[in-house]
Amino acid sequence: MIYPTARHWHDAPQKRVLFYGMSGLGKTHVSQMLRDAGGWFHYSIDYRIGTRYMGEFITDNAKAHAMQVPFLRELLLTDSIYIGSNITFHNLAPVSTYLGKPGAGAKGGMPIADYRRRQEQFRQAEINALMDTGYFIERSQRLYGYPHFVCDTGGSICEWADGDDPADPILTELSRHCLLVYIEGSDAHTAELIRRFDRAPKPMAYKPEFLSRVWEEYLIKNNISEAEVDPDAFVRWTYAQALAHRQPRYERMAKWGVRVSADEVAEATDAARFDALIATAIDRRPT
Repeated sequence: MIYPTARHWHDAPQKRVLFYGMSGLGKTHVSQMLRDAGGWFHYSIDYRIGTRYMGEFITDNAKAHAMQVPFLRELLLTDSIYIGSNITFHNLAPVSTYLGKPGAGAKGGMPIADYRRRQEQFRQAEINALMDTGYFIERSQRLYGYPHFVCDTGGSICEWADGDDPADPILTELSRHCLLVYIEGSDAHTAELIRRFDRAPKPMAYKPEFLSRVWEEYLIKNNISEAEVDPDAFVRWTYAQALAHRQPRYERMAKWGVRVSADEVAEATDAARFDALIATAIDRRPT
């Protein structure tokens, strides 16, 4: 670790951390708190994905839908209108909308082949955005003079990183630059995330092998064809399984850094409390 002891952390003139864990446990909230406190550059992996690596896919998809409307088609062909996505740190909907859900087109789904293609695009985009972390650390200091850096990752980082592989390229690169901080949720947090997802199901990124397994199981279980799948019903059915699939992968990644609980993160309401929390997490790390 780049901060082997709490004293190293406290004395560091440049603090650099990377948060990972299930979506909804406070990664973005604490990152924004640090940014607002001053001195911290906030690097959002999801924002980088949407603006740098998937921006063209997202825009082209919107244009393809617009081209089906004669009025908009004529305006597009004559360069009379411009279509783009308005991605911000607070609005990443264009990314999730592009990822979509598999199933019946009449219910807002897409063919599983198209869904798998977009999943692969996202996988490559997320890996690229993660590997850009070192560049953004240098850039944040060179251009803006920020002494500290926080990287806010998406929930799917564990799908592409292997914590058991001591030579894992993603974790090796990230741990060279940042202290990796696992935000760990309780069973109650997991239950609340499932309830929240059930109310408003959203697209997710899955490991290809996991997606193939749950897709086939869902078709067999419900005795339906691909074209009959209700997209929301499928992602709801899959969500709890996806969390269970990710949990041990997060655990294996935890040995690369430190861990804090979601409750502890919620109590770190300012930069001083956050510094103290990280120091405590370093001190209690198994030797």
